[in-house]
Amino acid sequence: MKKEFLECGLIRSPHGVRGILNVESWCDSPRVLASQRRVYILDRSGTYRELEVISASVNRDGVLMGVRGIDSRESAQGYKNTVLYLRREDIPVARGAMLLADIIGLPVVDFDTGRVYGEVCDVRDGVRYRLYTVKCPDGSEVILPGVDEFIKEISEERGVVVKPIPGFFD
Repeated sequence: MKKEFLECGLIRSPHGVRGILNVESWCDSPRVLASQRRVYILDRSGTYRELEVISASVNRDGVLMGVRGIDSRESAQGYKNTVLYLRREDIPVARGAMLLADIIGLPVVDFDTGRVYGEVCDVRDGVRYRLYTVKCPDGSEVILPGVDEFIKEISEERGVVVKPIPGFFD
């Protein structure tokens, strides 16, 4: 079952004295987060609470965000280190693309033999390409570089189809 709310950033600190939030964006681009008119936080009761975004701009560190009701440095300080969420339906996704949250948990399958090596347990951006961490049935983890030579297909139907070099998963 796909999650309705997905992590999209972290409130790092207040910016200035008027309650602007300095947000570290976890989206593909900070522009995605800056384009949103609503974000959510998870309150102590486990309920997602909507925050209305009244201003947002991309800066060198992420996104500077103004939120209705947060209008002083002190009130902004109370949100420091709070994770922000977006509704899945509010996230723009290109046709044929997948959200990283949907790749986690997919099986990693050999292109030639159909052998299942494990499942994706983490996805991170490396310096030159994406890195996929695969949790193998024996409990070990293998980091698979996201290059065309190894990864042949990623789809919800088939999983992450790979063509590893000999010994890669041994």
